[in-house]
Amino acid sequence: MVEPGTSASVTFVADDATTAIALGSGDVAVLGTPKIVALIEEAAVAALSGWLADGATTVGTQIAVDHLAPTAVGSTVLATATVTAAEGRTISFTATVTEGDKVVAQGTHTRAIVDRARFERAVR
Repeated sequence: MVEPGTSASVTFVADDATTAIALGSGDVAVLGTPKIVALIEEAAVAALSGWLADGATTVGTQIAVDHLAPTAVGSTVLATATVTAAEGRTISFTATVTEGDKVVAQGTHTRAIVDRARFERAVR
């Protein structure tokens, strides 16, 4: 099972396709909250790389994010997810998104371990 403290980060350069305008989450040309959420999930998935049993995957079950500061198109952000607990099938994370020294967003995320084949059959 994954150990608390395990973390991973992903970087992303904000572009026109990920602004609040393009994503339908607002009317300003800054990095949209939906992309912030996706980056946190991507970092959490990366943190679990190599920790899951064959045939297992994880799905997001909860996310709470405070989007604290805007990010301009062309700016680079770093999203980091750190495991805080792993109990049974539930893995909890804290997450931060930064642009240099500026905290852009922070929050928590929870993922559940599922059997990939059974999960995919259930959605067909």
